[in-house]
Amino acid sequence: MKTKVGGYLIEIERDLCIGAATCVAIAPQTFNLDEEAKAIVLEAAAGDTDETILDAAKSCPTAAIILTNEKGERIFP
Repeated sequence: MKTKVGGYLIEIERDLCIGAATCVAIAPQTFNLDEEAKAIVLEAAAGDTDETILDAAKSCPTAAIILTNEKGERIFP
């Protein structure tokens, strides 16, 4: 499932997520961990800049966070 936050559509590959929580540390207003210690996008995500969200995605050790723009072009990874 893709969630729109700022200028990005964010998708988390749950099979890749290892719960390192670097995304939460960098963009706590966008990401959190669920009861399975997997990253999720907060329902009321707001406040983190697009640059911060990109930095959070880049910090993921397994590249589990996929960012695309509104045109469907992949931004990361």
